[in-house]
This record gives sequence, structure tokens and C-alpha cells, in this order.
Amino acid sequence: MKLTTYTDFGLRALMYLASMPYGQRTSVGEIATHYDISRNHMVKVVAQLVGLGYIHAVRGKGGGIELGKPAAEINIGQVIRALESNLSGIDCNSPGCKLIKICKLQAALKVGMEAFLTAMEDFTLADLVSNRGEIIAILGIPAE
Repeated sequence: MKLTTYTDFGLRALMYLASMPYGQRTSVGEIATHYDISRNHMVKVVAQLVGLGYIHAVRGKGGGIELGKPAAEINIGQVIRALESNLSGIDCNSPGCKLIKICKLQAALKVGMEAFLTAMEDFTLADLVSNRGEIIAILGIPAE
């Protein structure tokens, strides 16, 4: 299973926020800069994560973004399900496949995809940042 860049950026943003000191906010631009990725892409991902309640955004002076709930309550499998646009594993219509009426591949991939997602549901965001000190050091996240 290969996650889309969109989902990858979403997970990275959540990991960054979970590694920050409690109560501290940051900006989308800062996260994008620390990961050396496109700010424009990160803006789209963060907007969806805000809509889903995983991130809380505050506008104005002193504003920024922070986790919308504790890292231990953010289930990674659920985040992936929410961010991934194609969980079937294959697009049989692009280009159109001649086997579509009889093919068993899509059903097999669906079983595999569900197994992957079920396994990912065993992890929380807190699990992914249990090495918080190392993450802070590598990304250069401002300390408390």
C-alpha cells in the first residue's frame, strides 16, 4: 500500500504538532518549511484536518494551528481513511480495463487494503511520536 502525498503530508503535519510543547501554536508555513515541502499543498491538507477536528486553527494575532485533540485520541487508521481518496487500491477505469467484468484483482486488493487499514488502527498519533525528543532535534522544533 502506498499512501498518497496528500495523506503523507497530513500525517507529517500531525506528527509535527504532536511533538510541539503543549499549548504552543505554529503556522502551516513553518511546518512546510521544516519538512521542505510545498506550503500550498500543506495548506490544503491542514484545511481538511481542521474540518475533521484533528487540528484546531486560531485566526488573528497569537493565532496558528495546534492539535484539535490529544495525540492519544487520534487514530492513525481513521486519519488515513479520512485523507485517502482511493481506498480500493486500483482504478479499473483509467485506462478502461477489458477484464473489469470478470476480474478478481479488485476484490483481492480490497481485502488487502482493509487488512492494512485495520492494522493502522492499532496506532495512535501518540505512538508515532513516542520518540518526541528525536523528532524535535531533527526538525528543529522550538523547545518549551
